Amino acid sequence: MSAKGLKTTADYLDYEKMMFKASNMLNDEKSKVIGAYIIVAINTGLRCGDVIKLTLNDLRQDTLTITEGKTKKTKTIAINDKIKDMVNKIGKYQEGSPFITQKGTVISIQHLNLMLKKLIKEKGLNISSHSMRKTFGRRVYFQNNESEKALMYLMDLFNHSSMAITKKYLGIRQEELNNIYLNL
Repeated sequence: MSAKGLKTTADYLDYEKMMFKASNMLNDEKSKVIGAYIIVAINTGLRCGDVIKLTLNDLRQDTLTITEGKTKKTKTIAINDKIKDMVNKIGKYQEGSPFITQKGTVISIQHLNLMLKKLIKEKGLNISSHSMRKTFGRRVYFQNNESEKALMYLMDLFNHSSMAITKKYLGIRQEELNNIYLNL
């Protein structure tokens, strides 16, 4: 359950595989919006609604300060080279938002989720736009040696009220419980 008592069912994905897949999507006019979304989302940890509001000019900056739609809290994010590389690649051909569909409108969350499910066919996984936020969280956790320090950072980044919520959100708590049984 999430902090508000709602079950979060989206699964996380392998960061490296998703970066590879997303980079390739940038070469295809039909899937470049999804590729751009994946790259920005798994490198910022932002919610979908906040990501799709960003422009290429926002993403060209070294840091970006936004007010999150859900929490109304202000957050400053460093824009990494992976995002800048994506902007350089697609920014040659367009301006404004990297999340504009072929119909000329910003992609809706519902359409984005539908496209993600079609493009990312991982058996047994529940894929949605939220999977990218969880992928970001898992990446941070693993890169920091699965430490409590990483969980503290993620708790702040995700605006969770406790590390227990962050662990549950990332599916870490269930893995720990499963390992108790498996290691008997």
